[in-house]
Amino acid sequence: MINVGLYYRVKKGHEEEFEKSFQGVVNFLKGFHGFIDAKLYKRVDDPQEYLIYSEWDSLETFKKFVSSKEYKDTTGYGKSILEGIPKHRILQEING
Repeated sequence: MINVGLYYRVKKGHEEEFEKSFQGVVNFLKGFHGFIDAKLYKRVDDPQEYLIYSEWDSLETFKKFVSSKEYKDTTGYGKSILEGIPKHRILQEING
């Protein structure tokens, strides 16, 4: 299993729009083979910054999603409401 942290800064006034868009993406992902879960977090001291924390069964599955039309459509739309370039971190649990 891998975890992916996707960090976004949303343009002021588009926070609610971003949150609704996230829910639409999660609804799509529920049917995507290998997707486990995703949660949306808003930074407490800066409400324009968000973290999407997602869990996948493998790196290959996540890469398959990133190359999908749905992902490209979402990121294309997101450019209109985001500030700067999002940062993504792929993590693997190492608990022994």
